[in-house]
Amino acid sequence: MFEGKNFIDILNIGGLAFYILFGASVMSITVICLKVVEFWTKSKVKRSDFICNLITEIKADNIDIAIDYCNTVNSPVASVSKAGLIAFKNKEEQISEAMERETMIQTIELEKFTTVLGILGNITVYIGLFGTVLGIIKAFHNISRIGPSGIAVVIGGISEALIATAAGLFVAIPATIAYNFFAKTIDKFIVDMEYCGSVIEGTLKGKIIK
Repeated sequence: MFEGKNFIDILNIGGLAFYILFGASVMSITVICLKVVEFWTKSKVKRSDFICNLITEIKADNIDIAIDYCNTVNSPVASVSKAGLIAFKNKEEQISEAMERETMIQTIELEKFTTVLGILGNITVYIGLFGTVLGIIKAFHNISRIGPSGIAVVIGGISEALIATAAGLFVAIPATIAYNFFAKTIDKFIVDMEYCGSVIEGTLKGKIIK
């Protein structure tokens, strides 16, 4: 079907839909790679180890050292803990609110660009179908113009048009899988932030009572 054709020729066969799907695939791959690297980097820190080290410094009244430790850890839980420690250091009464605000900020940061994958997963299938419909319309138009003698050429055109649907699925399936995977990963980060915030808040309030 595509023998002797280069990449540009194949895109031209698919028409506008192929160009859109190609751009969508590049965008999808870029977002997936960026988020994989980001989540992998932020997942390297074990929640239990981080909390143990932080509580040790808090109980020893080393609040500044605990804040510096949070600065060295690239993780949402570190940012949330740091917000609570700064609020405690500044003698603010609502430590939990400071950590809740930071949890919201970190959640928004984690969700950045993931919506793009959700959108691509939903619309690229329809873009592929649209390209196929346009190709089939063109093929039947050729039947009316060429006549039955050109049926072989027309069938070849229809088969090429169906490639647009396959291309749409090729983009949509990985984007949908990645979106669902990232959504689950973000949920795990949120649970970690809430748990860590609760532990840190309890520890800091215990020091206030004392």
